[in-house]
Amino acid sequence: MRRSLTALVALAVVAFVILMSSIFVVDERQKALVLQFGQIRQVREDPGLYFKLPLIQEVVYYDGRILGLDTETIEVTPADDRRLIVDAFARYRIADVVRFRQAVGVGGVAIAQDRLSAILNAQIREVLGADQVTSDVILSEQRAELSRRIRDGAQREAANLGIAIVDVRLKQTNLPAQNLEATFARMRAEREREAADEIARGNEAAQRVRALADRTVIETVSEAEREANITRGEADAEANRIFAEAYGADPAFFQFYRSLQAYEQALRGTNSTMVMTPDNAFFEYLYGGATGFAAAAPGAIAPAAPPAGPAAEPALEPAPAAAPAAGPAAGDNVVTDAFEPAPAEVAPSAPADEQAGVAAEPAAVAVAP
Repeated sequence: MRRSLTALVALAVVAFVILMSSIFVVDERQKALVLQFGQIRQVREDPGLYFKLPLIQEVVYYDGRILGLDTETIEVTPADDRRLIVDAFARYRIADVVRFRQAVGVGGVAIAQDRLSAILNAQIREVLGADQVTSDVILSEQRAELSRRIRDGAQREAANLGIAIVDVRLKQTNLPAQNLEATFARMRAEREREAADEIARGNEAAQRVRALADRTVIETVSEAEREANITRGEADAEANRIFAEAYGADPAFFQFYRSLQAYEQALRGTNSTMVMTPDNAFFEYLYGGATGFAAAAPGAIAPAAPPAGPAAEPALEPAPAAAPAAGPAAGDNVVTDAFEPAPAEVAPSAPADEQAGVAAEPAAVAVAP
């Protein structure tokens, strides 16, 4: 009885092991192949629970998701002979597990990625090295079109591996290290040329603005000077009119006023010497006082009275000159009469208009420092 129970338990255990080895599960992320002595017997791509022959058949799983591949960096030469360093990445999935197994064997995904990387590199060289594909085209918006052409060419060759290429993208597109410095120098020269053009255009605009401002200033100043000259001329005309009216109203006072202005201009300063004749009309109001002002009445000035004796002196006697030994002190005003004595008789006075002209114009003055 005891032996029968032990044998039954052993048989149950063996049956359970055999049952478990004959069951396999396919996940929704996987695809499975059932192999018997290396030959494909079943293909399971849908998720679920499946059976196989225990100990004789085996199950090989493959990832059914989209996989990624980064290619190695390669050097390509576009149509403009400017060498570029390019690498890319691809997204693919196993579309046909049977063909994939037949193509790569027991190597699996690693062998498939090596072969796919070689296919992608060949397609990159072919597409980027084609005619009319320059480095500018590679770096322009046509980059996506070039990537699509690489994907289509790689898909035709990868179909033999049971692989479907979903997408291909170019990652980096750089110049070789030995060409970077020359490229940077050319870029700097181009930017400097553009900067020089901008500076030249800016200077031209600044010159136009300055020229316009100078022209505006000149026009404004000229207009102001013209108006000032007009105003000054009108003022001078009004002053002359007032002077003429004043002269017409009282010629004697006008002559006296003009003589005072001449004294103010001629006797200015603290150290000066004036040399002129004593009977000069310039000193008429200095020597004559009120008599000189009365003599300037309208009309001709009456001649001087005849002399009382045979040797009559002139009406206006100049002050006696200082002795030569006693020279003038420093800083004093000195009036020197270096002329002949006045004649015995005084000549008749000039008419009033001529006498006014003499009084208005100061005589020549010699100023000694």
